This record gives sequence, structure tokens and C-alpha cells, in this order.
Amino acid sequence: MKQLPEGLSPYKRTPVFTEETVPAGLLRDHQTKAGVWGVIEVSAGRLRYTIPSSGEVVELHPGLKGIVEPEVPHHVTPLGEVAFSVEFWR
Repeated sequence: MKQLPEGLSPYKRTPVFTEETVPAGLLRDHQTKAGVWGVIEVSAGRLRYTIPSSGEVVELHPGLKGIVEPEVPHHVTPLGEVAFSVEFWR
């Protein structure tokens, strides 16, 4: 899994989403803006994080965060009951 580069600071966090409240846009390919990184943090359950361009598929869970690189299309898929949020860094 990727790591955040040094020198970044968090500036925003989404509310906690569940399998029932996850926005539809997160379930299909989307991307962050230039210079914006994301950290997907699962607080309960499991969430599949997919990066189609590299073929990378990671099953996130509490203790394993997903790192979102700027401008790289990706999507998530809840694997049953899940609770997660995304923190944005720049």
C-alpha cells in the first residue's frame, strides 16, 4: 500500500459512511484533484478499494488504511456491514 508523502497536512474529513449511506459517487470511479491525497479509514467491517489502472484491489479493515493518490481513478465496494470515512490531505 502507498504511503502519504512527508509535508502534507489533513484539512477535511468526511462523515462516517456505512453500506447504506455511502454516496453513489464513491461506488464508481472517481478521483481527487491535483495535489490532494486521501486516506480511507475503516472503523468497522470491510471495504474493497479498487484502482483499475494498476489492477490493485485491497480489502481495507480497521487497522489497514487505503491511500488515495491525487488524480488516480478509484472506487470502493462495501463488503457487508461497514463504517468508514475519508480524510483529505494536501
